[in-house]
Amino acid sequence: MSDSVPSNTPIIAPVTNFIRGIIDADLASGKHRTVATRFPPEPNGYLHVGHAKSICLNFGLAQDYAGTCNLRFDDTNPEKETTEYASAIQEDVRWLGFQWHGPVRWASDYFSQLYDFAEELIRKGLAYVCDLTAEEMRDYRGTLTEPGRPSPWRDRSIEENLDLFRRMRAGEFPDGSRTLRARIDMASPNINMRDPVIYRIKRAHHIRTGDAWCIYPMYDYTHCISDALEGITHSLCTLEFEDHRPLYDWVLDNITIPCHPQQIEFSRLEMRYTVTSKRKLNQLVAQGHVAGWDDPRMPTIHGMRRRGYTPAGIREFARRIGISKSENLVDLSVLEGCIREDLEAKAPRVMAVVHPIKVVLTNFREGVTASRSAGFHPNHPEFGEREVPISRELWIEAEDFSEAPPPGWQRLTPGGEVRLRYSYVIRCDGVVKDEHGDIVELRCTLDPDTLGQNPVGRKVKGVIHWVSAAHAVPVEVRLYDRLFTDPEPDGHKDRDFLEFLNHESLRVVRGWAESPVGQAKPEAHYQFERLGYFYADRFDHQPGKRPVFNRTVGLKDSWSREQA
Repeated sequence: MSDSVPSNTPIIAPVTNFIRGIIDADLASGKHRTVATRFPPEPNGYLHVGHAKSICLNFGLAQDYAGTCNLRFDDTNPEKETTEYASAIQEDVRWLGFQWHGPVRWASDYFSQLYDFAEELIRKGLAYVCDLTAEEMRDYRGTLTEPGRPSPWRDRSIEENLDLFRRMRAGEFPDGSRTLRARIDMASPNINMRDPVIYRIKRAHHIRTGDAWCIYPMYDYTHCISDALEGITHSLCTLEFEDHRPLYDWVLDNITIPCHPQQIEFSRLEMRYTVTSKRKLNQLVAQGHVAGWDDPRMPTIHGMRRRGYTPAGIREFARRIGISKSENLVDLSVLEGCIREDLEAKAPRVMAVVHPIKVVLTNFREGVTASRSAGFHPNHPEFGEREVPISRELWIEAEDFSEAPPPGWQRLTPGGEVRLRYSYVIRCDGVVKDEHGDIVELRCTLDPDTLGQNPVGRKVKGVIHWVSAAHAVPVEVRLYDRLFTDPEPDGHKDRDFLEFLNHESLRVVRGWAESPVGQAKPEAHYQFERLGYFYADRFDHQPGKRPVFNRTVGLKDSWSREQA
């Protein structure tokens, strides 16, 4: 099934928010004639659900206002950046349904211009080369309540600063021995304005420029200039950068550049029962708590894709949670609900059994006992139909049988009846157990007069799913649950977030499914009736050889009730 929006699908009106209000006012006043945004990830890890929110915001605004959105990599920290991460990020953006304007852009595209602007600041007396070590600089910086102290090197002459900066560029000094700092205000109440470092010496191989540079610009300096060089109108970022906005504006106000984008901050997405810190996600991968960045339990976009989440569901989630400056702590069930709603309309339905128990129909008659066909979706006849064959031996879910049923039980019991979905009513006549007392087989009889009609003179309320043992295909089923047991695993200052790992977050079982499932292509979605939505693993699933299905989401949210 495609995730593209059919032409006859109504377009959902965008949810208004304060950013749209700013844009509307800018366009109405003539401040801007068009909208240009950007998505500026650092290629030092895989994108997560918080980035998905930002992608949908930046690219979505560009679409809605017929503007542009650039993809620009912030590649100013070469030690942690790889082409693997950069490629994965591009794949994620495309998979979510967006395309950036023009070529992929990189901060390193502007290294020469950034260097020239730094020299301009030096010539204006607004930047200087500092010899303080990192530890000394922290000591000189001051605190939130006490002003900082000027560096002993703050009043170097313009000529000396230019000479030293050029020699930094030429590689004459050791790593970390000198920095270039903006000369702003060491007494500013905003610590970010206390002569921040804008260049440091770092001999590190860069994924694009190789060893051409041994000095690299800092993010706060690079980002605003990159925005301006690209003609960005609205530079959207999360609230932790709000205190950095004065520096963003200061840099652009003090260099010769015609464009001055507006930085606007919004609250970042935090989700219960997960973590979105890149450092902690990397720790989960490095320590083997998950199988990789694309483990379906991870909140990465790669992980969500492999879980079976859909682009349309994620986009709807981003629309539904909205954009604001207030706290954006969202329960995972909201995202799961959006995925469930999307798959409800597009996933064909079949039967599968993941915890099988054998049923033997003792009165089955080959060539006499009939089968029926069933549609793949009750609301989409265009999905077609399949035959639902029956045989002497069946598989049903172990949980659909109880020797001592609780009150209100409507499934199978000794001496009780239940209807097989799309088939006959059966009665359990006997239970076969092994030497340990475990049930290995149920002996049942079917009512031959109940195919497609109700039994005469009695009511049978329960309906269970099943598959024919002779026709079903074996499947590996990966049952995923939430990775953490605590709603805020990294919210405890005195405890390690790993203490809250859910050690039952993955169970791999061997089950049986209707035969069409065996030929499904990788990344196909199905609803396994009564069990949930499942997805053919994009890498491990092999049609006709090794069907592997990941549980994407259940048919309803049961976690919140279980935790209540």
